[in-house]
Amino acid sequence: MNTLKDAPPAHLQDHFGKVPAVTLGFWLIKIAATTLGETAGDAVTMSMNLGYLVGTAIFAAILIVALIVQIRAKQFHPLLFWSVIVATTTVGTTLADFCDRSLGIGYMGGSTLLFALLMASLFTWHRSLGSVSINRLDTRKAECYYWVTILFSQTLGTALGDWVADPKTGWGFGYEGGALLFAGGLLLVIAAYRWTRISHTSLFWAAFILTRPLGATVGDLLDKPLANGGLALSRYTASAALATCMVALIFLLPQRAEKLASVRPD
Repeated sequence: MNTLKDAPPAHLQDHFGKVPAVTLGFWLIKIAATTLGETAGDAVTMSMNLGYLVGTAIFAAILIVALIVQIRAKQFHPLLFWSVIVATTTVGTTLADFCDRSLGIGYMGGSTLLFALLMASLFTWHRSLGSVSINRLDTRKAECYYWVTILFSQTLGTALGDWVADPKTGWGFGYEGGALLFAGGLLLVIAAYRWTRISHTSLFWAAFILTRPLGATVGDLLDKPLANGGLALSRYTASAALATCMVALIFLLPQRAEKLASVRPD
């Protein structure tokens, strides 16, 4: 029988964080979450006619509450973690649309601004703590950097997805073409992971960023009008179906916490 007396020394024990280990299941759920963020964000701002600013305020309030609970949690809770991810992606959807359309800076301006903010977040995080790896999320400061970086990446993904897909003011790939383009980018990252010596941390963040515009273009493909190249599905129906799919994936696919490389006091 294992007793406290038999336990290994503290420095040899495994310590786990509050984010999931990166597996195939992680990426499948992430894509479902980012697609849900697109349709749910559009449902509030467009179908309910609340506008981008009000929609951003609503989702930001939800995000703040979910994030406080996540940061205060002592261990990994799958539903809580993915709820925060969905909250960041809905805020990202409405905030990017507000910047691109309401502020009038366009897709290129919005994407450039958000890319700069994302790079600044990663740079500041690395400069402050020496690593941006998810297995170094062992302090609240590191967690805060992690979630700020995720929020910027989710917002950038919306702006970038719209810029690539829009036939009038963007690159004109369309929603299907945009989805294929970003899926191709993910395949290149996977190839780099398997057959090159590029930093796995860098590749993780590249894949994390690319899944957002992939979800954005798939979400737009589902709910945008036929005249604009979409399938004209109800945003409410699409969001409900995606939420159901996501919850099913969370329960059906293995979810374990990421092992921490070290443990430092807050």
